Amino acid sequence: MDENSIEQYRRRLLEERASLDAEEAGTETDRKPVELDQQSVGRLSRMDALQVQAMASAQSRRRTARRAQITAALKRIDEGEFGWCLECGEPIEPRRLDFDPASAVCIACARGT
Repeated sequence: MDENSIEQYRRRLLEERASLDAEEAGTETDRKPVELDQQSVGRLSRMDALQVQAMASAQSRRRTARRAQITAALKRIDEGEFGWCLECGEPIEPRRLDFDPASAVCIACARGT
């Protein structure tokens, strides 16, 4: 894989990480504990608030997991290991990396074959 392609993947990974960070910051208030003040909101409003909180927390966990994948891919780039399957050591198909530059395994290993 040539250096230009690797730098393009690095840029995409950094852009995605920045986007995840911005999304995380934008949903901080949704993840805060829900106040259960009987005087200020009704039962349905509290249920809605709890549902929003649960969905925001689940999205935050997915963003955290994706951020870890991106960080690992950037580390592989820095170490010169990018584009090689962590399972079998064979090159990862460029089309797979085009789809997801954070891919750590080739399609055969991902399928378990």
